[in-house]
Amino acid sequence: MQVKIITDSCSDLPIEYINDNDISVVSMTYHFKGREYADDFGRTISYSEFYAAVRNGEMSTTSQINVFTFAEEFKKHIKDGQSIIYIGFSSALSGSLNNALIAKDMVLKEYSNADISVIDSKSASAGEGLLVYYACEMLKNGKSKQEIVEWVKNNKLKLNHWFTVDSLNHLRRGGRVSNTKAFIGTVLDIKPVLHVDDEGRLIPVRKVKGRKKSIRMIANKFFEMAVKPEEQLVIISHGDCIEDANHLKELILKETSVKDIIITYIGPVIGAHSGPGTLALFFIGEKR
Repeated sequence: MQVKIITDSCSDLPIEYINDNDISVVSMTYHFKGREYADDFGRTISYSEFYAAVRNGEMSTTSQINVFTFAEEFKKHIKDGQSIIYIGFSSALSGSLNNALIAKDMVLKEYSNADISVIDSKSASAGEGLLVYYACEMLKNGKSKQEIVEWVKNNKLKLNHWFTVDSLNHLRRGGRVSNTKAFIGTVLDIKPVLHVDDEGRLIPVRKVKGRKKSIRMIANKFFEMAVKPEEQLVIISHGDCIEDANHLKELILKETSVKDIIITYIGPVIGAHSGPGTLALFFIGEKR
């Protein structure tokens, strides 16, 4: 049976990779400038347009994927005789994963022989995307569905997420920092460095003074925690700050060798909560 890999738009992979590897994507939605949009990897509203508007004070809110949308996506591939692996956005950050599980049960009642695996990535943005990448590479190399599912489940908590934000105000809006801390941090030019823990939650790790120091700390986390970097694909994602993304890439390549580095945008669903200037690094370590 042919295996179909499905993810959601929070995986923040480059659209070229999505298309080239025939990955199906279930889109989250966001409300922006008085309208609701599907998160479609910058095709309807470009990333630069989205972040420019947010910088100018435009607010964006997001919605999880509903059960019906998941069920319709699953049934489409089941009818085509495909076996499904869905790698989803962290259940600690969205209710979408639970809706996917409900949808799976609904589809199985209608198609009892359906083969659907729903995996909680415990990851976000290109951390989720990197797991999808490895699953796709395994599929292209002839691995079975069971081998792919087991690898993702066994390695997802080795997927490191390290990131910093340019403004604390977006984290304040999302309840990640208090109004007082956001105000003081802005005045003192404090930049938090955060990661995603084993439960898939965003956790502040350190506060450093200044943007350059926060980027340097992210690079240092790679040197400290990456396993066999010369064999790894590394992803850097950014909220419309390509110069900083390139700077982080240069810092990494100056001190170590990697298989490849992909630079990609953080999409509007993640970006609505982290804001312009967010910079993130994703790679495999012994642990998170």
